[in-house]
Amino acid sequence: MAWWSWMVLGAVLLGAELFAIDAQFYLVFLGISAALVGLASLLGIVMPEWAQWLAFATLSLISFFTFRKSLYQKLHGGLVGYRGSLSGESITIDQDLASGAEARVEYRGTKWTARNVGSGAIASGARATVVKADGLTLHVEAE
Repeated sequence: MAWWSWMVLGAVLLGAELFAIDAQFYLVFLGISAALVGLASLLGIVMPEWAQWLAFATLSLISFFTFRKSLYQKLHGGLVGYRGSLSGESITIDQDLASGAEARVEYRGTKWTARNVGSGAIASGARATVVKADGLTLHVEAE
């Protein structure tokens, strides 16, 4: 294939990844590999067509297994300092909460139902520790 054919293929694959679908970076590495084969042809590295396809496949596989997982985790791994589990977090209870009772609280910008699972009451304005989260219900106990 001509060098520009590889460049067009690379651009189409990159565009499909970025604009059309979320292929989890598979098409990005295919597009980059196609562009590298095109760049090699442009720089005068003459290869028969079967060698170009072999180079494309080899570059694609090497980049998949070397870079994809770490790049995907860095971009989709979540916020820095964000914990997936709420257990152990500390929240402020805005109203008196007797043992076994529930109240609405705001935490992380969302309204939650807080259920006191401890043996003692929690006074208004006091801090409580999240024992576990069940949907939008936080099971809390006094600190």
